Amino acid sequence: MNHFKKFLFGFLALQCLVFSPLAVAPAQAQVELWDATSTTAFNDTGLSDKDPRVIIANLIKVVLGFLGTVAVVLVIYSGFLWMTAGGKPDNIKKAKEIMSAAVVGLIIILISYGITIFITSTLSSAIN
Repeated sequence: MNHFKKFLFGFLALQCLVFSPLAVAPAQAQVELWDATSTTAFNDTGLSDKDPRVIIANLIKVVLGFLGTVAVVLVIYSGFLWMTAGGKPDNIKKAKEIMSAAVVGLIIILISYGITIFITSTLSSAIN
């Protein structure tokens, strides 16, 4: 069985070496896809002509905005728990834990949002 595995591996390796150059077509030309003068590459594809860096930055901002909304909802929820605790120490402790975790999360989200805005504005001004 060991000889069969060696033969099969050698046969597949030989197939890859022989037929892989035939299967891959070489590139015929280079096109700068995000250049202002060569926008014809996008006419046939139907894709957006925005820079992928801008798209990713906008996606990060949307995700951080959603996380900020979740953190604010958690702060409101913990405040509701605290107000309806009725003097029970267990409920107050649970509300304080949720509120402190939500505030720390909100601070982290705001810092990361500020860093994202700073990096994207710096990169866009450096590129332009």
